[in-house]
Amino acid sequence: MLPVTDQGLVLHARADGPVDAPAVLLLNSLGTDLRMWDDVVEDLARDWRVLRFDKPGHGLSQKAAGPLAIADLGRMALAVMTAAGVPRVHVVGLSIGGQIAMDIARRAPERLDRLVLSNTAARIGTAEAWRARIAAVAETGLYAMAPGVMERWFSARWRSEHPARLALWQTMLARTDAQGYAACCEALAASDLADACATITAPTLVIAGAEDGATPPELVRGMADLIPGARFALMEGAGHLPCVEDAGAYAALLRAHLG
Repeated sequence: MLPVTDQGLVLHARADGPVDAPAVLLLNSLGTDLRMWDDVVEDLARDWRVLRFDKPGHGLSQKAAGPLAIADLGRMALAVMTAAGVPRVHVVGLSIGGQIAMDIARRAPERLDRLVLSNTAARIGTAEAWRARIAAVAETGLYAMAPGVMERWFSARWRSEHPARLALWQTMLARTDAQGYAACCEALAASDLADACATITAPTLVIAGAEDGATPPELVRGMADLIPGARFALMEGAGHLPCVEDAGAYAALLRAHLG
């Protein structure tokens, strides 16, 4: 466990793998905590120092007092790097984590080696849709919303074949602090990183899931087209969290790109 304080907010972070190895920062999706990466970390931590953290109101991190912006979350990610004594990293960001990764590329390119943007886009959804979700969370809570989210997160086949694991992921989402979840929804409602994509200079791999119901592959590919020299990889049969559905194949893609 690596407690990190950012502007008075205490965040839960972890560092795994050899202390003197090259570092990788993993940034997870809305409604999940750092355990989203467990299966991938088991592979990567043999050769890299792997950093990850819980966004405010997720996992063990304290919740923010009000709405957040992607730039706030980017600043927190850099604070995790500093607390771990890591000046420069590869960054892998999934969904909102991908937008945080883009903010790091824009804000602090000197701290970034290679970049992986997974199941994300320059703009995810619309401001109206995110505000509607915030209202729904306030009215009925995350527990009522969780089953529908699972259909967007995971492919139909995976849900059918792994009902017990599905139940645990649904519980993770349902137990997320509603205020913390809504604060991150506000960040997504206001975020459009198309201009930032065009300025990315780090070697970039973009990953999409063919069965992703949250960021469909054509949306992800459109973002890849904005990034100079980006490579695009489509994971067949996978949904929004391919690092969970097929951790082995996902880790292999990361290894091939990170070198």
